[in-house]
Amino acid sequence: MKTIIIEDESLTARRLESLLHKYDPSIEVLAMLPSVEEATAWLRSNAAPDLIFMDIHLEDDLAFKIFEKVPIQVPVVFTTAYDEYMIQAFKVNSIDYLLKPVSEVELARALDKYKALKTQFARPDLDTLLQLMGKKEPEYKSRFMITVGTKIRSIETTDIAYFYSEDKLTFMVTREGQSLPIDFSLDKLTSLLNPQDFFRINRQFLVRFTAIQNVHTYIKGKLKLDLQPKSKLEVLVSGDRMTDFKEWLGR
Repeated sequence: MKTIIIEDESLTARRLESLLHKYDPSIEVLAMLPSVEEATAWLRSNAAPDLIFMDIHLEDDLAFKIFEKVPIQVPVVFTTAYDEYMIQAFKVNSIDYLLKPVSEVELARALDKYKALKTQFARPDLDTLLQLMGKKEPEYKSRFMITVGTKIRSIETTDIAYFYSEDKLTFMVTREGQSLPIDFSLDKLTSLLNPQDFFRINRQFLVRFTAIQNVHTYIKGKLKLDLQPKSKLEVLVSGDRMTDFKEWLGR
């Protein structure tokens, strides 16, 4: 595997290189680049590596500027001390988001994920291709009919920000901030909605990707979400759903 490290702290870059070689001595670090300018120049003049490790705060700007200057078609693992860029990171080529100091275990998981993805998409076998050709796209619910007083309303799924449960009742929250009761459990809604768009973060919330404004690290390794419209309840990602949630963010 050939990789580059985009990192403005030389000691951090060297430590990451050491961890990579500890995981697999055959990994080749082609370059260590401290700035947007140098990283852009390198990517323009060299063959693309297999994987990029990228800090976010670089010498001259945020690393996201690199994606604006040069097309990047390879997976990226972000390594940073800041958790507020997680959503933005997964909107580019990120397959993982590691908070500094990067641990050996977390790095190994990210590299295992990269290898699994590479295997999954590089060599589809004949049976897989035949299954895909014969497989129909699942049909997901596009609207919900709800009753408010004496009125019946139809709400498009695209107008829903998230669902939550409280006091044994389930509510939908629209993008305009309306909280409306709905006659479905969260378990049922999870099966009815497109998993590309909605994720069950815990027993109480089912959220739409576009409703997530920020992701913060929280106590005991959990993640806390800022939703739009703002939720009156605290919104946390359950510990047992953290890995799946991060993968979902990067789809």
